[in-house]
Amino acid sequence: MKNYFKSQSKKFLYYLENNLSYSKNTIYTYKINLDEALNYLNIEESDGVYLIDFMPYRLKIVGQNKKTIYKKISIVKSYANYLREKGISLKLLNDDNIKIPKTLPKPVARNHICEALRKCEIQEKILLKMAYSLGLRVSEISNLKIKSIKQEWVLIKGKGDKIRQLPLLKSLQEELFRYIEDEKPGVYLFEKSGKKLSENQIRYKIKKIFEKIGIRATPHQLRHAFASDLLQEGARITDVSELLGHSSLETTQIYTKLTGNIKMHHYKKAHPMCKERDGTV
Repeated sequence: MKNYFKSQSKKFLYYLENNLSYSKNTIYTYKINLDEALNYLNIEESDGVYLIDFMPYRLKIVGQNKKTIYKKISIVKSYANYLREKGISLKLLNDDNIKIPKTLPKPVARNHICEALRKCEIQEKILLKMAYSLGLRVSEISNLKIKSIKQEWVLIKGKGDKIRQLPLLKSLQEELFRYIEDEKPGVYLFEKSGKKLSENQIRYKIKKIFEKIGIRATPHQLRHAFASDLLQEGARITDVSELLGHSSLETTQIYTKLTGNIKMHHYKKAHPMCKERDGTV
């Protein structure tokens, strides 16, 4: 059975390299970690579903750095998501990632978003605007159906299948419905050859959009930009938390630290006591 998963892992690596343009170094890292994991994961089959137990692998890597463990487990989960998208039924056991210290998110600067939009084709522009103006997770973008768009509102199914209603900017409404009329997607807003774009395809598209202006950015950084820009402009944290679909206000509070850092930066640049002026203050 493991031989089957090892053969599928080669197809996964090929997909990353040829469809998502991952670098050779990244492909090598994925290969080394997948080979290691597949030697220790316990894999069984039950009623057509593969059960993949992480416990033997976790015991193997338990003494390693927390960030290393987190990365190793994430790589296997990424591989599992690829298999699911290929129609393979599987269930992960004992796959919880360990907690690592939270770092402040790095949102995409507003001027970079505006610059990137000027270089976008129609689908890229709608994709970028939907991600930034609604603060969507990449999974939510991938699964967004046309029937969920209700003129001034968009219904989003988030984590735990919770539905939230997000406002659609008037300027975006016109572009969005023109895109739907011209491109004629079937069921999902973002499709290619009649099939919805996968999460990895969306990540790749966002990556290529920002490469046009010489920077690196991800869908998650656009979500960060959505949150931090709203808070910086005075939006209530409770409203931002609801728009993001956070189950806890505590999760949203990390953005207040970010906007605090931005305000401090502007303060230090502007206040006369924070810089020298002709030797006086």
